[in-house]
Amino acid sequence: MSLGPAALPKWEKIRVQRAEAEYDSVKKDKRIAYGLWCVVGILGGHRFYLGDTARSIAMLFTLGGLGIWTLLDVFFIARRVRTVNHSRRAAIMSRYNILEEGGI
Repeated sequence: MSLGPAALPKWEKIRVQRAEAEYDSVKKDKRIAYGLWCVVGILGGHRFYLGDTARSIAMLFTLGGLGIWTLLDVFFIARRVRTVNHSRRAAIMSRYNILEEGGI
């Protein structure tokens, strides 16, 4: 038996709302990542945005692996954004001691 959000006490709702607000402030947007890929993809701008600093620096100094990494990244950006957001959400919820259903 699981308690829904409506069954939570007020202080618990506030804690969940605070965690959700913190997550909203750090989550990454797929559209921004693709926009950066279009403008500064060859320099790794989209990877800097997603926090992949080491790969970003490698792309910066090799001009996106001579363009090959940049072209391949178009297929992986959406999945990388989901992965980054998932790990950030899990870290925030863990910090607030909030367990979510579905393994998130």
